[in-house]
Amino acid sequence: MRRVLMFILTLIAFGLIACTVGPKYRRPTVDVPGTYRGQASDTNAAAATLGDTNWESVFRDEQLQSLIRTALQQNYDVRIAAERVIAAQALLRITHSDQLPSMGVGAGLSSLRQPQQPISPAFEYESGQVAAEASWELDFWGKYRKATEAARASLAATEWARRAVTNTIIANVATSYFQFRALDLQLEITKNTLKTRQESLQLTTVLADGGAASLVDVRQAEQLVFTASAAIPALQQQIAEQENFLSTLLGQNPGAIPRGLKLNDQPRLASIPAGLPSQLLERRPDIQQAEQQLIAANAQIGVAKAAMYPTISLTGSGGFQSSALSRLFSGPSGFWNVGASLIQPVFTAGRLRDQVRLTESEERQLLLAYQKTVQGAFREVSDALVAYQKTAEAREEQQKLFAAAQDSARLARVRYEAGAAAYLEVLTNETNSYAAELSLSQAKLNEMLALVQVYSALGGGWKQ
Repeated sequence: MRRVLMFILTLIAFGLIACTVGPKYRRPTVDVPGTYRGQASDTNAAAATLGDTNWESVFRDEQLQSLIRTALQQNYDVRIAAERVIAAQALLRITHSDQLPSMGVGAGLSSLRQPQQPISPAFEYESGQVAAEASWELDFWGKYRKATEAARASLAATEWARRAVTNTIIANVATSYFQFRALDLQLEITKNTLKTRQESLQLTTVLADGGAASLVDVRQAEQLVFTASAAIPALQQQIAEQENFLSTLLGQNPGAIPRGLKLNDQPRLASIPAGLPSQLLERRPDIQQAEQQLIAANAQIGVAKAAMYPTISLTGSGGFQSSALSRLFSGPSGFWNVGASLIQPVFTAGRLRDQVRLTESEERQLLLAYQKTVQGAFREVSDALVAYQKTAEAREEQQKLFAAAQDSARLARVRYEAGAAAYLEVLTNETNSYAAELSLSQAKLNEMLALVQVYSALGGGWKQ
């Protein structure tokens, strides 16, 4: 018994100090540019980045802030992501439990009565047993430690995935809100235009009745009215559809959405502090998620390699067993059993070797996916920075175009009323003015959407 115990204690000691097989994780090197393409030349690259700014400081419309808070609480994708984190936590605890011994206890009681037989007397027999069992597979090669490392990295990846969902939901809510506020603006423009054109039609009709205008002028004025009036139902349909979509993001049934600031009044940033590209590796949730998946795959290689080595297990049981319950816990009733086993895979038809090759290939795939994610993130930031700069420039030029078209329409109206021009000139210029005003509203929307794009690309929003 003493020799058995010494042998078992020796195995436990070796198991506790044993090394792990498999590669040690090292963060892969990536080609990180010094600055983002499209970053303003007068911006300090080392300054704090917009991605670290709280979303309430970026989107300062109080109604939009309220919508974002509601979405973060009620959106189904956010709630699903949170449940996945809980599931990953449970899986980590399950995986870690494989490193520890498993134990169980049990008890049994039986009673037998045999009546008298021609060849045997009657008798009664009672027996009881109380026992405990334990087993432990020594993690000599680090198989379970590597599996726990992989599960811990998977949990981290799931948490980063939840943050990525948060980032996406904030961007989607802001985008949807700005889009239907732009539709509100276009509807307002169209209604104002319709009112002006109806007044113009009335005036033209009066002139035609007095012989100062032709029936052609009246029909052309009607075209302007009908063009504007026909656009209103289409815009109202788009607004309702956009509100329904935003309601879904909020985790609510389709319904009307409260309005806040008009699109013209939305705060805009004069410049975007993008920060250093190297900071993006630590802040973008999708990059962090890809790296944690790579760490998990790296650990799985160790699990696969450890399966090629011997498995060392310890088992033991002990307790009390007696045919008389009154003597169940007496000394002679005790029993025990201790053992150790070692199993070395000898022939598996290449399964274990191919399992290693499989995990190594999966790790290389995730390495390429990580590098692709990093490169794609740099492109998204650069595209967003260029978009924000160029949409602001386009909006300024569109404002000039609208001012010119509006004044041209006014002059055409004056010339027509003075009899110096045909109504076709009024028709053309008012059509151009209406189109220019709608284009200006779209340019303002593009500028706000570019702000959302920059903020999301820089990894902003998930820090609460």
